[in-house]
Amino acid sequence: MMKNSKVYPWVVVGLLWVVALLNYMDRQMLSTMQEAMGHDIVELQNAEAFGFLMSVFLWIYAVMSPVSGVIGDRLNRKWLIVGSLFVWSSVTLAMGFANSYHQILVLRAVMGISEALYMPAALSLIADYHQGKSCSLAVGIHMTGLYCGQAVGGFGATVAAAWSWHTAFLGFGLVGVVYSLILIAFLHDKSRGVAPSPAQLAAQQAAQQKVQQPKESIWRAFPILFSSLAFGVILFYFAVLSLPGWATKNWLPTLFANSLDIPMSQAGPMSTITIAFSSFLGVIIGGVMSDRWVKVNLRGRVYTSAIGLSLTIPSLILLGTSHDIVGVVSAGLLFGIGYGMFDTNNMPILCQFVSSKYRATAYGIMNMTGVVFGAIVTQLLGKLKDGGMDLGVSFACMGAVVAVAVILQLLFLKPKSDNME
Repeated sequence: MMKNSKVYPWVVVGLLWVVALLNYMDRQMLSTMQEAMGHDIVELQNAEAFGFLMSVFLWIYAVMSPVSGVIGDRLNRKWLIVGSLFVWSSVTLAMGFANSYHQILVLRAVMGISEALYMPAALSLIADYHQGKSCSLAVGIHMTGLYCGQAVGGFGATVAAAWSWHTAFLGFGLVGVVYSLILIAFLHDKSRGVAPSPAQLAAQQAAQQKVQQPKESIWRAFPILFSSLAFGVILFYFAVLSLPGWATKNWLPTLFANSLDIPMSQAGPMSTITIAFSSFLGVIIGGVMSDRWVKVNLRGRVYTSAIGLSLTIPSLILLGTSHDIVGVVSAGLLFGIGYGMFDTNNMPILCQFVSSKYRATAYGIMNMTGVVFGAIVTQLLGKLKDGGMDLGVSFACMGAVVAVAVILQLLFLKPKSDNME
């Protein structure tokens, strides 16, 4: 059977790459269609209402983040992935039939639940199929699907301008529903009961020797993590950059349209492609730089992340003040590169300060905190825009908060090991 062939692990990556693309595409496209949808749903002409619509997804996604990993460890991952894709694609399809703000709001909330279930199951499945040297490459290839999905989502406004926003949702949703049926035929879960490797056997024997010892409480991680100054700093700067990070995802198409005085059908693809492409470059630059720098200086990963954070400061100011295509696009490219350098070093830096026993919990807390901050800023920007504050000014102000995060990062993050056990 194909699932037992040597190439099948890479088939899994390819199959899930498309799912990752659909994951970000379906969530991103709404951000480009406020103008088109506002003609039929008057509430969406209000920026605060649109901001709340975008943020409700993030609130639900944040709440589900700690839960989704537990579910992914206990259910069949193939059917969890297929079910997740089918539900959020059906939600996208249903948006094409919606005719009221409340209908869109409920559907957006359901999308938050279904999309949150995908990532833990997908990464777990890829890791099981790619044990050893190919694991990082396989996970990295999968993550590029997210960037591509973010870029493709920008074309939602283009489709809406050519036909209608209903057509955009119907078309993109139908693609996902059909693809979920294809996954049923070609995607297979990997048994978690396969013969263990020598290293796994040794770990099992060590665990058996400790069987008489009392088990550590699952809540033990929380007081340990929150008593660590380093984790507090990491959590702070992760949350801080989530402000402009989610602001660009949800409001950058509008900012491009306003600053350049162009229709959303052009601003949507331009903004999402700019950020997705430059973030991909930033991940490569930041990953290579960090891996090399840490060999000669343990703070190499911290310095690389700080450089990335620093690049976002002038880019946010430029995004807020530029009104020509060269300035706005250049600012977007600079932000994406800086954000990518930051994004690719979050987990490696966490490994320098948090024991392997608590990393999953730590990253779950970080992810939830980042998404919560993203939800807050998404709604706040809409409220400020309705109050008369220029969207560009809001972006520029976020640069000052990022500067504080860079200073704290450089002052307090001083690792003693690249991999704390």
